[in-house]
Amino acid sequence: MEIEFESNRLSKLMNNSVKLSQKYGPHMYKKIRQRLDDLEAADCLEEMRMLPGECHELTGDRSGQLALHLVHPQRLVFEPADNPPSVKEDEGIDWPRVKKVRILEIVDYH
Repeated sequence: MEIEFESNRLSKLMNNSVKLSQKYGPHMYKKIRQRLDDLEAADCLEEMRMLPGECHELTGDRSGQLALHLVHPQRLVFEPADNPPSVKEDEGIDWPRVKKVRILEIVDYH
């Protein structure tokens, strides 16, 4: 899949191994890189269901977003970035049609 980032600042951080490791530590850095590599290697979002990280849709005020587990309780939060958006009639995300995602943040939203 194609990956973009919510901001230039986030893009620079996520694409700089030294800064990312300094900010989150080596264990968290490894998980972040693993999840980003998995997203990049997948042909579509549907493939993420079969990989580690428990990719799942969020609800409530985060409806339309997804998350991958990192080091508990942190999550990598992202959204489909396809144009037009890949949504089903019930407004859920059409996982097989998503070919591009936008990374929003790393956060503990619990």
